[in-house]
Amino acid sequence: MGKQKLPQNFQDWVEARKRFRLSDAHVQMARELGMNPRKLGKLDNHDQEPWKAPLPEFIEHLYFKSFGRDRPEVVMSIEERVRARQAKKAARKEARRRASERDRSPGGEP
Repeated sequence: MGKQKLPQNFQDWVEARKRFRLSDAHVQMARELGMNPRKLGKLDNHDQEPWKAPLPEFIEHLYFKSFGRDRPEVVMSIEERVRARQAKKAARKEARRRASERDRSPGGEP
């Protein structure tokens, strides 16, 4: 079975993680802060801008300021998050299928 393609919004975060060398925790913090992965380059410290903090430190600072803690309680990678989302979606679909079968059965409730 081949690799499954990620949805575009998650793929953008995977590319940002590689490009800016962010950890899974930093990506999750940035997502929770509502940052746009395509705009992280503006926030990243270029060597010509010594007054800017490195991107991982900047994300940590904003996260602490907003949520009052250093890191998320549970850290999940983008790939884990996609798998969990797909499993949840499949479980809901199966539950709906079972409910519709139960409703269509002759002895089922009206």
